[in-house]
Amino acid sequence: MTDADRREDTRESEVGPEPVTVSADGCSLAFGDLSVLEDVSLTIEPGEFVGFVGPNGAGKTTLLRLISGALTPDIGSVTIDGVDVHDLSSRASSRLVSVVPQDTTLSFSFPVRDVVEMGRHPHRSRFSSPTPADHEAVERALERTRTADLADRPIDEISGGQRQRVVLARAIAQETPVMLLDEPTASLDITHQVETLELVRNLVDEGRTVVAAIHDLDLAARYCDRLVVLADGGVARDGAPSAVVTSDVLAASFDATAVVTPNPVTGTETVTAFRADCDEDSLPERVHVLGSGTAAGGVVARLEAAGIEVTLGPVSSGDAAAEAARSIGIDPLETEPFTRLSSEEVDSAGRLVRDADVTVLADFVVGTGTRTLLPVLDESESLVRIETGPFEERNAGSGAARNRYESYRERALEVPQRRVLDAVTMVFEKSQSNPAASADSTDG
Repeated sequence: MTDADRREDTRESEVGPEPVTVSADGCSLAFGDLSVLEDVSLTIEPGEFVGFVGPNGAGKTTLLRLISGALTPDIGSVTIDGVDVHDLSSRASSRLVSVVPQDTTLSFSFPVRDVVEMGRHPHRSRFSSPTPADHEAVERALERTRTADLADRPIDEISGGQRQRVVLARAIAQETPVMLLDEPTASLDITHQVETLELVRNLVDEGRTVVAAIHDLDLAARYCDRLVVLADGGVARDGAPSAVVTSDVLAASFDATAVVTPNPVTGTETVTAFRADCDEDSLPERVHVLGSGTAAGGVVARLEAAGIEVTLGPVSSGDAAAEAARSIGIDPLETEPFTRLSSEEVDSAGRLVRDADVTVLADFVVGTGTRTLLPVLDESESLVRIETGPFEERNAGSGAARNRYESYRERALEVPQRRVLDAVTMVFEKSQSNPAASADSTDG
């Protein structure tokens, strides 16, 4: 018996589903002349959920395959609890690491229950029959993934999303301390994406060590303990989601213009990417936003991402727009909720409008607290309006206040929120070419 065999037998008797440490030390790998990974080092702590994120071709899947033992690094090593996975047999490593691949296609038309039961093969000798413990593990996995009703159906007669959940069930039944998932939500609708990652999160909380390549940054930030950004074959950033999912990191690693704001429900980071192909010379230098809620917050984020100086307010403290502005370093003009605007607040808003090249009305609410703000709009000849719902739902003003605001709505250029950058550019260019003209386009 070789030393490797003795180590393997020792691991078979000692390793259970307890959490273990995964380490990659100076790993480099090339396919011919193409370098895929270069000097990658990281440690994944016991019971941790780590997400690999990065642009296509960054090496996420390759690094997962190194950890699983399917690929061997040209330089460096991968260890699990101090044992090099490449020194172990396939059977021994399969008791340490289970894999949910991105491609879940199977060559044969096995019943779903048989596919899940394949996860038990590393735990028994080659020709032995399944034990009661094997059957129990399979049934638990089917129940946890909500695939029990598919158990007797052929694997090639179910949908891609259902097949993804079956392969996850196989990995759960394998009862390994480490689980690797390559784009586990790629084939799933939004309901099953969340359901799958909730299940994985529960497995981590029970002690599993999980590593997943995830393309959806919002979901990665929501469920992972830690994110590793891979770019150009190396680790570009490694840390908590709040430290990794930032506009600067996305710009550097993904070459993306994006704004990161806290999700008001989950509290985790939400990424909104924008186009960044506008001619900077045609953009206004400063835009003021009057409005509230997610409409105003989205406008602020889109314009700031384009490099425009944006101001906001008056807006109630705690409003979604105020939160979005603060998250990207903009100090809004804030007021107390459900109160009339003071003369100082109205004056401040007037100065912001006068200093802006364009004013955007984003779900502006006409009511007792804001009607004194309406004359401020006389200071802006370049108006854009964004309305995500009927104006009647936001109108609580008198007939005079409503009529006055209607006059501003009529001379504002109305566009969907996604086109606000085009709209402010259009009305700004119009004002520059004809300073006396007002932005009197309607429903443009």
